[in-house]
Amino acid sequence: MTRYMVLYRSAVPAREQMTSSSPEAAQAGMQLWMDWAGRVGSAMADMGSPLQGVATIDNAGTSAAAGSPFIGGFSVLEAESADGVRKLLEGHPHFQAPGNPSIEVLEYLPPPGM
Repeated sequence: MTRYMVLYRSAVPAREQMTSSSPEAAQAGMQLWMDWAGRVGSAMADMGSPLQGVATIDNAGTSAAAGSPFIGGFSVLEAESADGVRKLLEGHPHFQAPGNPSIEVLEYLPPPGM
């Protein structure tokens, strides 16, 4: 099984999305995520968490504001192939988020020499 880092992007930061939702809307949104996690089942290696961008730091130690679209959260999935992980993401609740949401998928590679 291959591991994939799944990044949830949106033009609206996760903190803003969470603070602007009513408690009922937040609960309904969380239920969509839990339903999706149930469908994914054992392919879910790590449900992940919402994220708040802090800075982008270059090799000179210079810090700039995190860019947009913001990475608002992540999950780690396991699948046989990139097509397999795409299928796991069909109908994902993140696509209902505001701010032109997208999902970026990154494949874990073995470290060199291992």
